[in-house]
Amino acid sequence: MAYVVGADCVDVLDRACVDECPVNCIYIGDRMAYIQPDECVDCNACEPACPVEAIYFEDDVPAGQEVFIAENARFFEEPLPGRDAPLGAPGGAVTELGVDTAFVAAYQP
Repeated sequence: MAYVVGADCVDVLDRACVDECPVNCIYIGDRMAYIQPDECVDCNACEPACPVEAIYFEDDVPAGQEVFIAENARFFEEPLPGRDAPLGAPGGAVTELGVDTAFVAAYQP
């Protein structure tokens, strides 16, 4: 995984990052956006577009937010609430999913 969406995105959902992503690898949950790690091409277009500076290169995730590295991956690797199978790599086919990982759904900033 190259880029990760962190805690500052929870409950913001501005979508400017989605508009800037040339490969459509950013997906919207209910409370935050997630970057699909296998679809991201490390172009960095999303990072400066984020109005709350919530997107980080994986090695630059702030201390205390490391859990968001796993949550970005988990969003695609494990079945989400109400789904029988993992999302996987949908290839930008659907961007608004309306659900989050259990951690993000319960997250209190």
